[in-house]
Amino acid sequence: MTPYDDTPAQAAAPLIDGFGRTVRYLRVSVTDRCDLRCVYCMAEHMTFLPKAQVLTLEELDRIASAFVSLGTRKLRLTGGEPLVRKGVMGLVRGLSRHLASGALDELTLTTNGTQLGAFAGELADAGVRRINVSLDTLKPDLFRQLTRGGDLGKVLAGVAAAQAAGLAVKINAVALRDANAAEIPDLIRWAHGQGCDMTLIETMPMGEVDVDRTDEFLSLKDVRRELESFWTLEDIPLTTGGPARYVRVAETGGRLGFITPLSHNFCDTCNRVRLTCTGTLHTCLGREDATDLRAVLRAGASDAELADAIRAAVLAKPQGHDFRIVPRGASVSRHMSTTGG
Repeated sequence: MTPYDDTPAQAAAPLIDGFGRTVRYLRVSVTDRCDLRCVYCMAEHMTFLPKAQVLTLEELDRIASAFVSLGTRKLRLTGGEPLVRKGVMGLVRGLSRHLASGALDELTLTTNGTQLGAFAGELADAGVRRINVSLDTLKPDLFRQLTRGGDLGKVLAGVAAAQAAGLAVKINAVALRDANAAEIPDLIRWAHGQGCDMTLIETMPMGEVDVDRTDEFLSLKDVRRELESFWTLEDIPLTTGGPARYVRVAETGGRLGFITPLSHNFCDTCNRVRLTCTGTLHTCLGREDATDLRAVLRAGASDAELADAIRAAVLAKPQGHDFRIVPRGASVSRHMSTTGG
């Protein structure tokens, strides 16, 4: 496949949706597969996509590069677990050319940490400067339960390897009422003690899973109120390009983010779109909207035709999401592992 033309002649007006928001951030799922089975993210027995439906690494590069040519300044690779995709470092190294040219501000990824021991050095060498690691508990037994068999020690070793390679690490934790709610202060203390920022995330009703989401949902409004009963939280204007609202915790000296898709949505400032590993572009995480860019590519589209398809999709970006908690079903039928975390 012919790569996207990265020459300056491809520079164009930025991507602006129908509500005046400029899209500068693309999250790219490189695989729906994962080596963990987190209870709020996947069903225990997942059926993964056949290879023919998944974009090749060259196709992923071409679409991501098209977005860069249209003003995207940040790329985040996600999954599933992105580091289980065979050859993924070739994609990372290829996309890093946009860092070298100055067209891209940041290339990063979200990972469960299990593969960082093997890949942290390569990521740093390719120009990745910071990563997000998903970690919901520091209790080995609870970690094994939440991930259906995962090894906490492997993740902690991965975090250490990333920091040794010079990567800044932010810890992401999903707040779960019946699992880790009481442990949240300890998680924050630990993360800040390691020199890591920390972000708490409300569980998102995506895809049918084997647990009752009404049992696990925990509003971060309530979490913040509880934390403020014994800590001093100072709102700060930090932005990392995503939806988190940040505070500084005076007692730990660290930064804490809150991502609140249900209790306090962030749609008015949304600058993000998501590309699935099948080439489906979702302009809203909480809607069923979809544009099939794989079909565009495989029909032999020119760079201009690909750019036009992207512009049309972004122009139709919804004003806001439609998330709501339902017991075992979902507001959105696709799983987070397919959409890209």
